[in-house]
Amino acid sequence: MQALWRLERAFVKEIVAELEDPKPPVTTVSSIVRKLETEGLVAHEEFGKTYRYYPVLKKKEYRKSFFRQMMEDYFGGSTEQLLSHFIKEENVDPASLKELLEKIKNKEDAD
Repeated sequence: MQALWRLERAFVKEIVAELEDPKPPVTTVSSIVRKLETEGLVAHEEFGKTYRYYPVLKKKEYRKSFFRQMMEDYFGGSTEQLLSHFIKEENVDPASLKELLEKIKNKEDAD
């Protein structure tokens, strides 16, 4: 999905070219893209016997649903537990934490 989000519309060979080395076989990428299509995340345009794929789900929408699901599954829906995890386990820099707190405060002021 990352490659397809960057390219916006692409044939399978273009998606493969966008991936890091070692590149997976075209058949593998083609299978993954078709699976993503059956899940409703990707759609295609036909050009003869070939398809050009494009993302249906925007990256921002995916990120939002992914984090919401992760927070529910791993942190019992608690934002506090999620943030606490990143502070304790991921060694968040205090300056970054202070900056994040300012952003949260400014968001509250804007509402």
